Amino acid sequence: MSFEEGTVYMIRDQGSDDWVSPEPASDVIIDSVLEATDLSADNIASLDTYVDSEALREVVVEGGAESVTFTIEGHDVTVTADSAVSVDT
Repeated sequence: MSFEEGTVYMIRDQGSDDWVSPEPASDVIIDSVLEATDLSADNIASLDTYVDSEALREVVVEGGAESVTFTIEGHDVTVTADSAVSVDT
């Protein structure tokens, strides 16, 4: 998902009122998977290997769907319209 293709951006849940800025959804989602599992970055391909960028955009940007769930290396990952990422370990 490059800029030219219309990168999907999300706000990472910081759990505070500090200033935050949007980050590429791929960074937020992959970091969430790495934090929740014993996978390393070397075990994970690019995000578009696991989820269609248009399906992700429909949830995060357009609000046309409440969530999208997909599997990354055996772990179910759900992204919701409010940019929350949950990983089933």
